[in-house]
Amino acid sequence: MSTAAPLAPTDLITNERELVARRAAFGPDLSILSEIYQPEVNLSVWNREVDPALEGEAATLIASYPSFQKSLGMRADEAPAALQNFFPKQNYDALRTDIASLIDAFSYLFDLREVGLRLAVLDNAMCPKFHVDKVPCRLITTYTGVATEWLPHDRVNRRFLGPNSPSIVGAQPGICESGDIEILETGAVALLKGESWEGNEGCGLVHRSPSIAEGRKRLLLTIDFGS
Repeated sequence: MSTAAPLAPTDLITNERELVARRAAFGPDLSILSEIYQPEVNLSVWNREVDPALEGEAATLIASYPSFQKSLGMRADEAPAALQNFFPKQNYDALRTDIASLIDAFSYLFDLREVGLRLAVLDNAMCPKFHVDKVPCRLITTYTGVATEWLPHDRVNRRFLGPNSPSIVGAQPGICESGDIEILETGAVALLKGESWEGNEGCGLVHRSPSIAEGRKRLLLTIDFGS
């Protein structure tokens, strides 16, 4: 149970849209991602079993290319061909296949002609402050390493987001209690509903990059709506 002190009158949320409840949906198969279309869902998560070959290739990529970062925009129906030269060498078939399948699922779910993807090896918190994305929806998965942190909608004081949010990764003053922070599972595929989703203004999922222990890395994939 949360031990947060009651909000002062000036902190109370008065925007009717923000009073609408939001929740997260979790499931063991791909179909759970369609729950993102439910008005009250701002996070849908496929807690999948990750193929050992996929984990192995992710570890190999990190070891061989510790600074690997690459972004690419493409037609969704041309993803397999576009990914042929995405990696420095051709021995990443499991990663290439998985990314193509996630692009296919993402573009099918949202009827997208084009998508943008980013795959990055990270050794620090890319976005250490709690924030919301100014996009309709974003797919994220962490192939290896610690995964994304997020906050339940009803535990967030949004007055402290943006420029007023704490700059220290471990600090939570004003935003939430430390015990309210949730962490996605490594390998899970998540859809984060953003502020640009029609009807979701003021209710975008609040999240941040996790802190990474010295000497450790994570491999993060994001997929977005194309231009």
